[in-house]
Amino acid sequence: MSVTCEKKQAFFRQRIMRTTTLFRPVGQGELDLITAGGYTAFPPRLPEQPIFYPVLNREYAEQIARDWNTRDERSGFAGYVVEFDVDTEYLSRFEPKKVGAAQHLEYWIPAKELQEFNTHIRGRIRVIAKFTGTK
Repeated sequence: MSVTCEKKQAFFRQRIMRTTTLFRPVGQGELDLITAGGYTAFPPRLPEQPIFYPVLNREYAEQIARDWNTRDERSGFAGYVVEFDVDTEYLSRFEPKKVGAAQHLEYWIPAKELQEFNTHIRGRIRVIAKFTGTK
C-alpha cells in the first residue's frame, strides 16, 4: 500500500471513527517486535519501564529518536518514529503531560494498561522516520 493511500485512509478513519494520531520514538528492538506483531500493537514493557509514553507531535518524537536512540546501544544506535491512530474517546481517559518545553507533550499509559491501549489502536502502526548513529 502506498504512503499516500495510507495517509488518505488515516484521514478518513479520523473523520469517521474519531481517532487521535500519536507518535512514538522507538529503537531497533522495539521496532522489530512491532514488525513481528504485524504493525498492530506495541510490545509489553520491560520490568524497568512502568510507563508507555506516546507523544503528541512528530517533532518531539523525532527529537528523542534522533538525539537519544541513536546514541543508545540498547536501541541498536537507531531511532525510528512511528505514527498511529487511537480511539479518541478511549484516549480521553488520560491527561497529556508537559515534560519540558511547550512541544514536549506525552501521555503516560501505565504498563499494565498497554494491552488494553493496543486494542484501541485503529489501523496499522506506521514508520515515518529513521535516524542512525554510530557505534
